[in-house]
Amino acid sequence: MIQAKNITFKIGNKIILDDVSVKFDPGKINLILGPNGAGKSTLVKVICNQIKPHGGTVFYENKDIRPASIAALAKVRAVLSQNTDLAFPLKVKEVVTMGRYPHFSVNPTEKDQQAIQEAMRFFEVEAMADRDYLTLSGGEKQRVQFARVISQIWYPAENGCRYLFLDEPLTFLDVHYQFQFMHKLKDLLKQQDLVIVGVVHDLNLAAKFADHLVLLHHGKLLAAGSISEVLTQENMKTAYRLEPFIHNDHRGMYLFFE
Repeated sequence: MIQAKNITFKIGNKIILDDVSVKFDPGKINLILGPNGAGKSTLVKVICNQIKPHGGTVFYENKDIRPASIAALAKVRAVLSQNTDLAFPLKVKEVVTMGRYPHFSVNPTEKDQQAIQEAMRFFEVEAMADRDYLTLSGGEKQRVQFARVISQIWYPAENGCRYLFLDEPLTFLDVHYQFQFMHKLKDLLKQQDLVIVGVVHDLNLAAKFADHLVLLHHGKLLAAGSISEVLTQENMKTAYRLEPFIHNDHRGMYLFFE
């Protein structure tokens, strides 16, 4: 479980996050929503300990993460950021191997190699293992990055949970792979020790796949909870300045904007 309490973050005099408190449980797809500039990516960076807040505290399993070393955290939490560009040629398998760096000092062990192979197989990039990463399409690169981050936390942690942070992971993916990826996350969550926190923009994908939503607006927490609690006409009008038509049927919830 992740708890972020009273998080405040500033750049100069500008408040990016204003006293935000959220909680993310294992075994669920937790998604963060909000318009551009709402503070979504900043919140992810704070809760994965990439940046330090000016106020508030983040807890993993009721433990303050501030004293934790980068090396120790890297063994249990993986982060897919928006910028995953590489400036030099590497084979796909070498890129995925980067995910295992926190777990070995010189050469990957047999256990590391197994995690690499299984992660590539899981995200269906095994066939391109020897291809130059720089020659791949945007969508192919994104799938390789998925394999990299999941290889990092492929095995259960000795104590507590594993944490996967995904900042706009659906960028570059066509509709087929967007849905495939979200179904893959559902498959991963069969392992109940995994906490997944992601940022997405597609409200209908969030409505279909999320178990828990957080909606930010101007750096403040506007709403948090289930799909029906967060994706309301009032919240959408406040956050996005558009009033949706919300349709519910046996297939789930859909939002239509005019």
